Amino acid sequence: MTAFTPAPAAIRPLATGHRFDAKRHWAASIELDFDVRDGATRLVRSRHQGPLRVQRTFHPEAKYPEASSGPCHAYLLHPPGGLVSGDALAIHASVGPGAHALLTTPAANKLYKADSHGVAWSQQTWLEVADGGVLEWLPQETLAFDGSKGQQRTSIDLEGSARCLGWEIIALGRPASDLPFATGRIDQHFRLYRDGKPLWVERQPLDPLHSRFSGRWGQGGATVQATLWAVGLDDEPAAINTLREAIPASTRWAVTVRQGVLLLRYLGHERNEAWTLCQRAWEILRPLLIGRRAHVPRIWLT
Repeated sequence: MTAFTPAPAAIRPLATGHRFDAKRHWAASIELDFDVRDGATRLVRSRHQGPLRVQRTFHPEAKYPEASSGPCHAYLLHPPGGLVSGDALAIHASVGPGAHALLTTPAANKLYKADSHGVAWSQQTWLEVADGGVLEWLPQETLAFDGSKGQQRTSIDLEGSARCLGWEIIALGRPASDLPFATGRIDQHFRLYRDGKPLWVERQPLDPLHSRFSGRWGQGGATVQATLWAVGLDDEPAAINTLREAIPASTRWAVTVRQGVLLLRYLGHERNEAWTLCQRAWEILRPLLIGRRAHVPRIWLT
């Protein structure tokens, strides 16, 4: 598989230290390997450090006619429930040849206000899928509090005929409490490669003090945004037409294809609307991508 590009030294995990000055740093990491064992996808390796883990896995789709055992569902748990200054999360998931894993989270992730020293947090996610493998990356939404400061890096490396469907949803501020995202900065980095060749590379700064944040040429003052991607579709134009026919038209979302990557974007102000859009798109695209009907993870209903 493609070698993972190390993160810049500023966000590379360091030894954890319980301190409360400008050098505070609390690291947590997890490595998950999924592979086929006895005809079924299993979590064959799980290694973690700090408060980040998977308690158990599920095979809720085994009962369906098109499935012998179905994909392995895993819930990624971060007991603190959010990131504060100095937190550094590192997530690495690998799906072997012919295996199929669905990863999600039990609740929304929260990005809290930076401390008085302005220390940033970081979250790195590295996803690898081998030839013939399938990965669904479906975390619940991220809620960014005013004053949050940090960096998110998502890297996806696909090999051969590997397929991947995923999303990232982020809501800025707490408008219901009249607490907008007025200060702070979140840098998002996305990179998706197949066999070492870049298909989608993007960087997005979320800075309320930058003209891009409120300008119509940029974010236009939107407080909620989402990106859904699907890689490996047999007929991308047909998939786009199906989405447009099944989901009511709106100026808040659009879909396109670039370099074999279907991208659906949402830009608006309603977190529930963004989630509903992404879930509906997933329900439509999943059968087209992997020939299997959508099965909502049980944790989303609790």
